[in-house]
Amino acid sequence: MDRSRSRWFLRVWTWLVLLFVYFPLFTVVIYSFNKALIPSFPPDLWTLHWFSVAFHNDQIWGAVRNSVIAGIFATAIALVLGSLAAFAIHRYRFFGRETISFALVLPIALPGIVTALALSSMVDAVSFISFGMPAIIVGHATFCVVVVYNNVIARLRRSSPSVVEASMDLGADGVQTFRYVTLPLMRTALVAGGLLAFGLSFDEIVVTLYLAGTKQTLPLWILNNITRPVNLGAVYVVASLVLLISIVPITIAQRLTSETGLMGGRKARTDAAASVSTAA
Repeated sequence: MDRSRSRWFLRVWTWLVLLFVYFPLFTVVIYSFNKALIPSFPPDLWTLHWFSVAFHNDQIWGAVRNSVIAGIFATAIALVLGSLAAFAIHRYRFFGRETISFALVLPIALPGIVTALALSSMVDAVSFISFGMPAIIVGHATFCVVVVYNNVIARLRRSSPSVVEASMDLGADGVQTFRYVTLPLMRTALVAGGLLAFGLSFDEIVVTLYLAGTKQTLPLWILNNITRPVNLGAVYVVASLVLLISIVPITIAQRLTSETGLMGGRKARTDAAASVSTAA
């Protein structure tokens, strides 16, 4: 009886926590169908007028384009730098190794306003990066590197070093080992890290606010229009669509880093070993 009550209590508590977290998000979606110009609760439902307004707003599409461009390039930089840093720290032992590892994850732990001020000061100090899209990409890449690094280093630490040793014993050189063994082991972590990095860049607003110059990303458009009643309905529509779109990469990344992903990693090790044996 006590066990049954405990399960019931945990189930109710779980639903209360989910309600606490997701009710504000659900409210945003509901308000995107509100007929009234100024939202009030309960909302006056239903209308698709604000969807039409958002779809025909050129500023929104321009902001979406800028967010996507910044996210793609920041993610690409983060994938290269984060994966190389994770591989070096996992593979080699050298003086200051733990300090470098700490320095790599520090940016995401700092307050966003501190990171924004630091990056803004850097752009002011150098001449080869200008405010706007170049500064946004570099700024986003600084904290996207952390996401990629954490995913890749975690995957490498779960991988058995005997696979690499077996590759060397079979006659594969360093390039072949990386291509047929290390890269297949890291690929799901790279995909998951890249998806999370893109989502982090797409949603970033504090750093972007200090680096954007005249450029406008989607979070900046929402911030600039949230106090304007004439566009508030369109803001709710954009926020709802961003919410729905964000679910896709987060879901994929979660599945890739779950137990299913680990099983995929085991299969990748088997395939990698067979590929090395063939290549050798």
